[in-house]
Amino acid sequence: MTKTVNQKAWLFVLPVLILVAFNAFIPLMTVVNYSVQETFGDNTFFWAGLMWFEDVLHSPRFHDALLRQLTFTFTILAIEIPLGVAIALTMPRRGVWVPVCLVTMALPLLIPWNVVGAIWNIFALPDIGLLGQVLNGLGFDYNFTRQPGAAWFTLIAMDVWHWTSLVVLLAYAGLVSIPDAFYQAAKIDGASGWAIFRYIQLPKMKRVLTIAVLLRFMDSFNIYTEPFVLTGGGPGNSTTLLSIDLVKVALGQFDLGPAAAMSLIYFLIVLLLSWVFYTLMMRNEDS
Repeated sequence: MTKTVNQKAWLFVLPVLILVAFNAFIPLMTVVNYSVQETFGDNTFFWAGLMWFEDVLHSPRFHDALLRQLTFTFTILAIEIPLGVAIALTMPRRGVWVPVCLVTMALPLLIPWNVVGAIWNIFALPDIGLLGQVLNGLGFDYNFTRQPGAAWFTLIAMDVWHWTSLVVLLAYAGLVSIPDAFYQAAKIDGASGWAIFRYIQLPKMKRVLTIAVLLRFMDSFNIYTEPFVLTGGGPGNSTTLLSIDLVKVALGQFDLGPAAAMSLIYFLIVLLLSWVFYTLMMRNEDS
């Protein structure tokens, strides 16, 4: 008996493939094309090979931007993940306050990124901003437009305010999925609060926390709008993250070859570190 294979299912997949090709593959191949060529105007290109990749990898400017990016990323991860889990643990599991807490936590995520930068820019101004006036009134010499340390503090505070809610919502989803039987068994055994968190809650949140870490890592590496609106990469280049430096090279200097090579290196760094994070967090996970 001959088995008939229905190929009509490809008609449903085809629009997705076309969309992915348009949004990802074609732009990526365009960047690859620019990264191995040189142009001197008049839309005339010459083969350059790996010259631009070598220039970027040996560039102190790229090293400095990458170091600032890694510092920013690991700092916000070290703050937002524990803080998000702590807030999720304090939220109610039942009752009328559940939707109130969930909506409140979701509010920062609904604000557009450029608006977040503008809000914090006004909020932190040393002369008229509430944050700036309070810190200066307490005796701190705070001016994020002139002081690199203050600019970093403001940038990290803005990101923590904006994105900790995502970690909270994911951690809360993991907590509410834990059956009550686990807590009842722990109560019978006389387990402490720390033991419940260590052996029940944290393992059950492992998958959602993996998602939270990956999302926040990738988003922090792709961040552009908020720091650009807030500090513009300044003062000087103190908050010029990798994305801001890439835009300066591509659009400010219009160096398409180095910018294309830098964007591909940028992409590979994000891909590699995301794989490392996922591998480490899912190690020893039961299949």
